[in-house]
Amino acid sequence: MNTELKRRVRVEIDLGTLRRNYERIAAHARPARVLCVLKANAYGLGVGDYARALAGTDCAGFGVAEPFEALELVKVLKRIGVKKDVQILSSILPYEIEAMVKAGVTLPVTDLGSARLISSAAVKARRKAKVHIKLDTGMGRLGILVNDALPVVSEVVRLPGLEVEGVFSHFPMAYDPEDPFTMRQIESFKSFLASAKKSGITFAKVHIAASDAINNFPACAKPPFTMVRTGINLHGSFDPNGRKALNVEPVLTLKTRVAQVRELPAGTTLGYGRTWCLKEPTRIATISAGYADGLPLALTNRGHVLINGAVCPVVGRISMDYATVDVSGAGEVRPGDEVICLGRSGKFSVTPDDWARLKGTHAYDIICSLGTRVERVAIG
Repeated sequence: MNTELKRRVRVEIDLGTLRRNYERIAAHARPARVLCVLKANAYGLGVGDYARALAGTDCAGFGVAEPFEALELVKVLKRIGVKKDVQILSSILPYEIEAMVKAGVTLPVTDLGSARLISSAAVKARRKAKVHIKLDTGMGRLGILVNDALPVVSEVVRLPGLEVEGVFSHFPMAYDPEDPFTMRQIESFKSFLASAKKSGITFAKVHIAASDAINNFPACAKPPFTMVRTGINLHGSFDPNGRKALNVEPVLTLKTRVAQVRELPAGTTLGYGRTWCLKEPTRIATISAGYADGLPLALTNRGHVLINGAVCPVVGRISMDYATVDVSGAGEVRPGDEVICLGRSGKFSVTPDDWARLKGTHAYDIICSLGTRVERVAIG
């Protein structure tokens, strides 16, 4: 008898699907190259598995948000003997710079002060620090305001120890293909590039498009742009408001198990708040996953899971550790049977995008909310 204790809830990440998604994104974006964004531990799914799966592709490298994420990727790539750029896309704090320069991480320049600190650390380490200049074209979060950028950039490129490889910016509204603000950002970015070129300043890597813009603003993958960034599309998800130009598929399947099955009489109320009352005798299964595992409260009385290839509606409020579902149409259901919370079973599927619509959010929120007790398993 196998007595090995297994987690009740697990998420399976299909690395074969991940690679196919990358290839489809790369084909769509050509001639621009693709930077794969794996911040927040690949959105909670396991950066090591993602990096190993994508290291053999022609991706331009990996994007992260902060130094510990960068160092983790540097270690993974070193272990597998692959050379790829690891780039911090947000900001760099003064006390983080020296370690990042020594590690060879590509750094963002968000102002002249940060550029000078990176320059000083690079000179001290007797090496070149690769940097990308971050322009604020309208995100209002980080970077050099685009209208003020040329004199600042002219100083940055003269600093010793820096290899000013790239320039980039970010969109707040690229999920809307008709958004005029995004078009103005593109034009202001291009205007800066033209002015910089007249001053003798050019960049090998020019990028403004993330996943939304790859789908909705294809011009951002054409010259003068040379690179795009993708995160959520790698997972097979999209912003709910934009186009879905890419034929990508969900990479993850979230599974749990049935804890108990009961025939409950009419009039029984289910869960906290008694939000559901059975109108007739009903077979109800309690499943071993709740909001601590990533099931949104918004699934309460609205969502469904899949058991035996059948759609089983969620009835009653999602609790921290459990949820109750109607299994009247699922055939014979027993304790221990597999439950598909996200993924495909038979002809039906549930995706992170489906949950995002119910929650009024986007797929990033869903994927990043999978709990710490959920086992991550790479397949394919």
